[in-house]
Amino acid sequence: MEGSNLEQTLQEGNLYRQLNCLIVAHLRHHNLTQAARAVASATMTPLDVEAPPNKLLELVAKGLAVEKNEMLRGVSSSTLFDLGAALAGSIPDPRVSSVDFSAVQDTKGSSKSFPKLETRHLSEHKNIARCARFSPDGRFVATGSADMSIKLFEISKIKQMMLPESKDGPVRPVIRTFYDHVQPINDLDFHPQSTVLISGAKDHTIKFFDFSKATAKRAFRVIQDTHNIRSVSFHPSGEFLLAGTDHPIAHLYDVNTFQCYLSANPPEIGANGAINQVRYSSTGGMYVTASKDGAIRLWDGVSASCVRSMVGAHGTAEATSACFTKDQRFVLSCGKDSTVKLWEIGTGRLVKQYLGAIHTQLRCQAVFNDTEEFVLSIDEPSNEIVIWDALTAEKVAKWSSNHIGAPRWIEHSPTEAAFISCGTDRSVRFWKEIL
Repeated sequence: MEGSNLEQTLQEGNLYRQLNCLIVAHLRHHNLTQAARAVASATMTPLDVEAPPNKLLELVAKGLAVEKNEMLRGVSSSTLFDLGAALAGSIPDPRVSSVDFSAVQDTKGSSKSFPKLETRHLSEHKNIARCARFSPDGRFVATGSADMSIKLFEISKIKQMMLPESKDGPVRPVIRTFYDHVQPINDLDFHPQSTVLISGAKDHTIKFFDFSKATAKRAFRVIQDTHNIRSVSFHPSGEFLLAGTDHPIAHLYDVNTFQCYLSANPPEIGANGAINQVRYSSTGGMYVTASKDGAIRLWDGVSASCVRSMVGAHGTAEATSACFTKDQRFVLSCGKDSTVKLWEIGTGRLVKQYLGAIHTQLRCQAVFNDTEEFVLSIDEPSNEIVIWDALTAEKVAKWSSNHIGAPRWIEHSPTEAAFISCGTDRSVRFWKEIL
């Protein structure tokens, strides 16, 4: 768990939980029991949480004093993280942005060149390789298959394997294989702080695997849902997870108690609202769903209320993937209408379209590279990986995927110029920049 971005995410996730604890304790200490229960229930905070009496008042008083002092010194409070806005479902001011998509209007002719990559076949499942996910620190990647198995790869071993043959002989990058599902696996995610991998599958279960144990083949915990688990996403704190299912509302689970929560005020969603993908933002203040009805919906990460719906974001075609930019100002979506789109969260405005790749059959992904300077997706008829400049929306590269048939999934490393592709041909390939 290295890197300043990850540390920042964890700190902000902890900040949300500490604030909720202080609010519940404050209300309880002042005999506002009904209000305390309501906040505890809405924020998944224990009602009996301990905190010093009047601690919240003391912190607010100190914060107001600091803010007053900064105003006197001419420091704008807008540069600070607006926690109150985030809790209300608004978009916090970004502190770090890799690419400012709203800064340049006329960007024609200014596209960047995508680095040259080399690729290597890593392994094969016994059936279609359906999904992949990198760990937050970029040290591991896992793949899930229709053969109901999960393979865990260590990135350092993959890189070693891609070097010319050494005296030690061939390197095996697969360090764990898990077997515990009875239906195909749809999605995976890594716990942000520990050696736990979760999987969601068509058998209606979410399974927890501890990959620190070399001999473990089975899950050590299981969540039994009532629907096909199509997508999973850990909250940055690691204490909650979201499950996107055949149900139109994401299921929120407390990782410790397995209690399930649903949005109290969901929007009207039709019968075709199954969720293809759900993803948290970097701080957990929001999450996004991409649905079979073509809509992209944004949800408050605390209250689980829908704060914006882009109905028909991909027409009547399925929305197959959605993810936030690191600064939480934009969402990148992909659909079976053969478009990849960038949306401004604050307004719901379509900012950019990345065109020229056809994807109408598979649950295609569109992803940023690690610096968010490029967007990657799949062209199904030509069996190519397509890359656009994220800012200009110009196509800058396309390569044969080296799979037999179009890849089903593409997942980029969060820490370096490398990605994984998974194929209908059962194979898993690793791509990395040629240094």
